[in-house]
Amino acid sequence: MKILVTGASGFIGGRFARFALEQGLSVRVNGRRAEATEHLVRRGAEFMQGDLSDPELVQRLCMDVEAVVHCAGAVGVWGRYPQFYQANVQVTENVVEACLKQRVRRLLHLSSPSIYFDGKSHVGLKEEQVPKRFSDHYGATKYLAEQKVFAAEEFGLEVMAFRPRFVTGAGDTSIFPRLIAMQRKGRLSIIGNGLNKVDFTSVQNLNDVLLSGLLAAAPALGKAYNISNGKPVPLWDVVNYVLRQLGVPPVTRHLPFGVAYSAALLNETVCKLLPGRPEPSLFRLGVAVMARDFSLDISRARQHLGYDPQVSIWTALDEFCGWWKALQP
Repeated sequence: MKILVTGASGFIGGRFARFALEQGLSVRVNGRRAEATEHLVRRGAEFMQGDLSDPELVQRLCMDVEAVVHCAGAVGVWGRYPQFYQANVQVTENVVEACLKQRVRRLLHLSSPSIYFDGKSHVGLKEEQVPKRFSDHYGATKYLAEQKVFAAEEFGLEVMAFRPRFVTGAGDTSIFPRLIAMQRKGRLSIIGNGLNKVDFTSVQNLNDVLLSGLLAAAPALGKAYNISNGKPVPLWDVVNYVLRQLGVPPVTRHLPFGVAYSAALLNETVCKLLPGRPEPSLFRLGVAVMARDFSLDISRARQHLGYDPQVSIWTALDEFCGWWKALQP
């Protein structure tokens, strides 16, 4: 099978492209940073450089491939709506159109459980529990992108969307690096009582389920899938485990939720008024994420894709810590 992986210069896309090569698939990759895909090219991947906002490039990327795993997109909670819309919705439209014109058989779309988040605690969220209003531009545009993908089903494209929660392992640049930096500067506090439980996903488990998605039979198609390790863990236990592994003092200071939320609101307001709208060091959404329970029901993935998470969160954290230590001078 020949596949295209977009966003292969990023963590999730890069790890899946490597995994697919190890499984014997023929892999074409695209990413923003050519140097970040060199390890994939050495393993046999075909790299095609270019911006996915260019429809003609996306058409070329999709030529002669059977399936596309679309991992590219904008992440974060700060920025203007048009930026997120362009990177998450318009780029996905280009991918969908290219799949249809180039007769690609299947499209796997990497979405996000951020679409569920409304600042409240949630346990065992099911795929259909999408809020009426979204908390941020990222969640809103990721859901819109999903709708573009599912709309292509009526034209014969086989589609699925995956919503993995807190993916970590070697190569994770989004979850722990920022927390490590904050703690080293003495700016990290446990928000609330520190007992909130959340889901994580080993990148190896995500790789397994994406491969299952490429091979799955018809009953699995046309659905969104929650993906996690299936065992929520206390968030601050995880954070402190990583810090201890890296020789950084654990977080012990507590900050009441109301105080943290008010500080985040003030921080956001000031940054909106400053020239260039610099990114705040503290967000209201981030405060809620760090203080609330948040877990997913993964029974749909278990039923339709045979998903059975094999790699524990602690193994994934050890993998991340080993990789992070190797990067340090």
